[in-house]
Amino acid sequence: MTLFSDPTCQYSHRVRIVLAEKGVTVEIEDTDSSCITDEIFEANPYGSLPTLVDRDLALYESKVVMEYLDERFPHPPLLPVYPVARAQSRLWIYRIERDWCTLTGQILSDPNGDAGRTARNELNESLVAVASIFIELPYFMSDDYTLVDCCLAPMLWRLPQFGIEIHETSQTKPLLEYMKRVFARDAFQKSLTDLEREIHG
Repeated sequence: MTLFSDPTCQYSHRVRIVLAEKGVTVEIEDTDSSCITDEIFEANPYGSLPTLVDRDLALYESKVVMEYLDERFPHPPLLPVYPVARAQSRLWIYRIERDWCTLTGQILSDPNGDAGRTARNELNESLVAVASIFIELPYFMSDDYTLVDCCLAPMLWRLPQFGIEIHETSQTKPLLEYMKRVFARDAFQKSLTDLEREIHG
């Protein structure tokens, strides 16, 4: 099994977290998104990262890859057992991508411009607004660590890169404690590339 992964991209990071959580032996090929090789194009007509090659199977789009890995290596499970809860987890991932990841893309594409500043403020305010959901549950809307957390953790790890600092207040403390909790997981630490570690010095 080979994962073609951008060492700086949050979407590739998601898949590396899942692989680490599952303890899967995989060859990780660090690849610059701007220098896609013919080997990747042969597996993925869009030339996007991450791309996973497992024998004769080639998969792309991070959500598809993560769910495949969760089904192929069922322990520990990273999606709920019951269909309603699984569907809800998928909706949370969709909303994270649509609401928050869209903003991170705007920040990275225009870091010093008006669009980037507006997106930065909106993301900061949105994260602060949801901080209270971690008061009663240790993970994102769940007692268990799931694929939703695998999607959220890479984005939160990159907040310094986005120019966002969550200051500790009574309101934000549950979110900051959640961040410490997920960042301290062995799998998360194993998933980090050298370039990702540099984000936090």
